[in-house]
Amino acid sequence: MSEILVTGGSGYIGSWCTLALLNAGYAVRTTVRDLSREPQVREMLQRGGADPGDNLRVVRADLQSDEGWTEATAGCDGILHVASPTLTQPPKNDDEMVRPAVDGTLRVLRAARDSGVRRVVLTSAIGAIAYGHEQRDTPFTEQDWTNIDADGIQPYQKSKTLAERAAWDFVNEEGGGLELAVVNPTGVFGPVLSSDYSPSLGTIARMLDGSMPALLPFACGYVDVRDVASLHLLALTEDAAAGERFIATAGHSLWTREVAAILHERLGERAAKVPTKEMPVWVARGLAKVNPDMRNLRMLLGRNLDATSAKAERLLGWKTRPIADTIAETAESLLALPR
Repeated sequence: MSEILVTGGSGYIGSWCTLALLNAGYAVRTTVRDLSREPQVREMLQRGGADPGDNLRVVRADLQSDEGWTEATAGCDGILHVASPTLTQPPKNDDEMVRPAVDGTLRVLRAARDSGVRRVVLTSAIGAIAYGHEQRDTPFTEQDWTNIDADGIQPYQKSKTLAERAAWDFVNEEGGGLELAVVNPTGVFGPVLSSDYSPSLGTIARMLDGSMPALLPFACGYVDVRDVASLHLLALTEDAAAGERFIATAGHSLWTREVAAILHERLGERAAKVPTKEMPVWVARGLAKVNPDMRNLRMLLGRNLDATSAKAERLLGWKTRPIADTIAETAESLLALPR
């Protein structure tokens, strides 16, 4: 392969994907919305153990504009499309999040096709798989899709589902030979490279600082960000990955109380503020109706959204770290951030 493009290089998953590529010997090009963020991107990579030098090029491209994507994709053999539109305020309606996600994905795919890119790996989410279903005893697989018409589906899950469906439709109908693979991570934990980290990590941060008074009653899968990055690399390079989607999760799902117990066991006194009591389901559901911070979790409360990565393990030989180690390393990393 020649140069690989990573969209959203300043983001949490994007930065670790860039690190994985650099460590594997690739030249990397990455997009940011504002070129003033280049020093921050390079600082994050150095904190992760890489000094990219000339092996990294930072270019400007915005998912909500056509400008810059032809130049960003030209000459690249592969693309990891990790970037996702972000909002600083809760969306006023679904389209405020859905349209940028769908349109941005299609912009990247069109530019990739027109530039002769061989394969695009799209970062989707478990939000495109496991929501809007009745409780079940078997784990979710890549055959499942979120039911966006179910009551309570939030704009984030809808945006991830519709953006991924749009990507598959585009490649099948207009791709012109462009290959697509998709990675669907569960909750992503792992070491942070800056104070600008993902919402999943906010769960552990709130436990550690005492701002979470009680544990929320739900269970879902979790995965190390470094393993998510390694799965992106496998999805980019392995022949068996073309045309496939892959759930990224480590082992079975964990209840929030199990995450808290791991923190207490591994951190001791430093986990003194981590709550030990679980909020009753009926209380949590009532709060979710009035608390904007809990609204996205409303469909999870009282539920177990277990999923399996058996497909990635079987087809690609993908392996994950023990999730207890990841949870402990996540906490250590958050505690080490400058205050």
